[in-house]
Amino acid sequence: MCVLAVVGVVGWFTPVLSVRTVRIEGVSAVPEEQVRDLVEIPSGRSMLRIDTAAIARRVAGIPKVHTARVQRVFPSTVRVTVVERVPVLFYGSPRGAHLLDAQNVEFAIEAAPIGVPKLVTDHPGSDDPVTRAAVSVLAIMPAALGIQVGEVVARSISDISLNLKDGRTVLWGGANDAERKSAVVLPLLTRPGTVFDVSSPNLVTVK
Repeated sequence: MCVLAVVGVVGWFTPVLSVRTVRIEGVSAVPEEQVRDLVEIPSGRSMLRIDTAAIARRVAGIPKVHTARVQRVFPSTVRVTVVERVPVLFYGSPRGAHLLDAQNVEFAIEAAPIGVPKLVTDHPGSDDPVTRAAVSVLAIMPAALGIQVGEVVARSISDISLNLKDGRTVLWGGANDAERKSAVVLPLLTRPGTVFDVSSPNLVTVK
């Protein structure tokens, strides 16, 4: 017990276990230096004295960060693992493209990202129920369909259409019956036509 106490005192108050390296992982859209500025570990601070939870909260406060995890890697490294927010939809404004992630969080205004569908609705925003419905539809549809979508037109929570990049349109309806719609939509798209209606998945139509 005495030996452990001595080791603890040495590690707490001396440079033996001081932080020498901060490793940032998972950043792409977020500048690494922005994360480093928020880590805020004083020079020579013992590994035992850093508050990993507080550091994680500060880093998670960056709008483009979804989650942050901070770990001690003995003897002298602090590892910060970042999971960034990924846009699933955007809507336009004079200021630029407003990016929304799968949790319907608006986290950036910047140039429209390549490959992310545009949302067309009357009152777009993270507090708008129609916007939330559109985001939920993008989250539940098959990935093979999602990559084909160029524009999401949401007139109401139950009237959502997907304009595909090749000019075809999928009438999706609302977020209900997602499993059935996901099961029928891809086989339906193999048929000739321009408008594919899966809003009632038990009675799909093609025009």
